[in-house]
Amino acid sequence: MAFGHRSTRGALIAAGLLLVAAVPGVASAQSQALNVEIDQSARIQLRGQAGSVIVGNPQIADVTVVDANTLFVTGKGYGVTEVVVVDGLGRTLFQSQIVVAGGDVGRVRVWRGAQVTEMACSASCAPTMRSPNAGPSAAAAPAPN
Repeated sequence: MAFGHRSTRGALIAAGLLLVAAVPGVASAQSQALNVEIDQSARIQLRGQAGSVIVGNPQIADVTVVDANTLFVTGKGYGVTEVVVVDGLGRTLFQSQIVVAGGDVGRVRVWRGAQVTEMACSASCAPTMRSPNAGPSAAAAPAPN
């Protein structure tokens, strides 16, 4: 009789653990880095409702909350930061390093001494908003002696 009682108790504990693991609000944290190109976005679909979103360095990445389960991470500056999303009870729904790198297509960096101008190019090139010298005079600035 005691053996049957232990088996039932063990089965109930195992069923309870499976039930907790299957609760939609409890999602495992992501361990792989998420790569996002600068000025591009990546969608994150959560398995629970976000209560808070924490961005380690908002100069590198920004997060837009579309709804309680959908976020978009946008690359703002070159580098690595971390994004953590927790639910209303403080459980981690998402945690990952965000690596923001530049895409090679349609971009050129022009160095004049220590000054750099980043250019967005298609049929012609123009300084991007990210360049400290952005504007019409940036492309025509004389080279330092």
